[in-house]
Amino acid sequence: MARNSTARGKIVRRFGLNIYGNQKYDRLLKRKPAAPGNPKRGRVRQTEYGRQLVEKQKLKWAYGLSERQFSNLFYKAKAMKGVTGDNMLMLLERRLDNVVYRIGMATSRAQARQLVSHGHILLNGRKVTIPSALVRPADKVSVRDRKPTKDLLRKLMADNSSRPVPPWITVSRDDLQGTIEVIPSRDAIPTIAEEQLIVEFYSK
Repeated sequence: MARNSTARGKIVRRFGLNIYGNQKYDRLLKRKPAAPGNPKRGRVRQTEYGRQLVEKQKLKWAYGLSERQFSNLFYKAKAMKGVTGDNMLMLLERRLDNVVYRIGMATSRAQARQLVSHGHILLNGRKVTIPSALVRPADKVSVRDRKPTKDLLRKLMADNSSRPVPPWITVSRDDLQGTIEVIPSRDAIPTIAEEQLIVEFYSK
């Protein structure tokens, strides 16, 4: 599947926002706050469509989805009861690769996706290799019972221990496990894009 190959440092500088959550991009933005390219070039006035597109790209690239995956997820959110933008964010957060990242088992969502795809992660004791699988309340995300895998995940969780864990997940670092307590509410999801503009983008 095609992925965005643009350097992540350039992406966060283009948006002026650390959409990936990694602290090194916060340091990069402090050091190089200007967007990449010619600093003398005048700022182009952005159209309403352009604003909507930028917000969609922020969310799509932050979670590492292809265009087809993202649009499919949007229409799934639209078919659900409730606010479409909120539903979209909740579905993104409930993806297994994102949960692995939120637990601290990976430094990035891309690394989390790889861990899931390679069979290192268990969902309720069963190996799941589909990063887009959705978790539910009471689900347990753990690590495959192999010493090399456990050693790797124990190191990753220690390295990522300073990253805040969302309130809808309980983490046991000793057991290398995370438990989904509830479906994440909109208030518990960090804002990196204006979801209403994304809804308007797809509603044309």
